[in-house]
Amino acid sequence: MPSDKQDSRFNPLSAEEARVILGKGTERAFTGEYTDLKDPGTYVCRRCNAPLYRSDDKFASECGWPSFDDEIEGAVRQVADPDGFRTEILCKNCGGHLGHVFVGEGFTARNTRHCVNSMSMKFYPRGTELPAVIR
Repeated sequence: MPSDKQDSRFNPLSAEEARVILGKGTERAFTGEYTDLKDPGTYVCRRCNAPLYRSDDKFASECGWPSFDDEIEGAVRQVADPDGFRTEILCKNCGGHLGHVFVGEGFTARNTRHCVNSMSMKFYPRGTELPAVIR
């Protein structure tokens, strides 16, 4: 389980990135760099470079954060949020906080919305080599 202390094995994080990824925080709505991005490519974990989401699964939910209706198979772990209502999503490789997943809203045929903090990810345009995953 991640803590607020950075692990030197992983990519260095800014104080704000650490607040979100390690401290399970949330960036302000409509401020993330990837909220409105529509370019084709892959989103990887900012902390460990593990591929998380494909742009083909991204959709405009108008919620203020990047939204995806599916993750790359095996990339994301879901756990009950301490608030007792939501389901938290974590990078399965490093345990970094990504955001929350919601089911039953009807936005897409998959009926699932991964609401992800832009700060938790880095985007690589289609055709760009992805960085090596840090294990």
